[in-house]
Amino acid sequence: MVSGKFGTVINCIDGRTQLPVSNWIKENYSVDYVDTITEPGPDKVFLEANIEKIEQIKSKILISIKAHNSTLIVIAGHHDCAANPISKDEHLIQIRTSISLIKSWNLPVKVMGLWVNDQWKVQLVDE
Repeated sequence: MVSGKFGTVINCIDGRTQLPVSNWIKENYSVDYVDTITEPGPDKVFLEANIEKIEQIKSKILISIKAHNSTLIVIAGHHDCAANPISKDEHLIQIRTSISLIKSWNLPVKVMGLWVNDQWKVQLVDE
């Protein structure tokens, strides 16, 4: 049996985002560990309607929920994303759309979004 409280993040592969996002989740949601699912430009992935890629992410989320009892799913976007080079406002729209899609799966978790700004500081987008 796994001990400790888990959350799950769908984050960019960009290494600059990993620690700020994981630390923010741990500090603000009292989790001990953050399972990390990485994709280039993850907020864009949910809008591309690539069913195979979305199903792969969902499968990984389900593993985190079943194996680690994760109670939180976070979708994160960030400034200066090479895979998704759009404005902050466009990222925020994509993050909110991603949250809605993940919530539509009716998983027994809280779903929220985060934005990592140009100072690599994490900001809550929506929950």
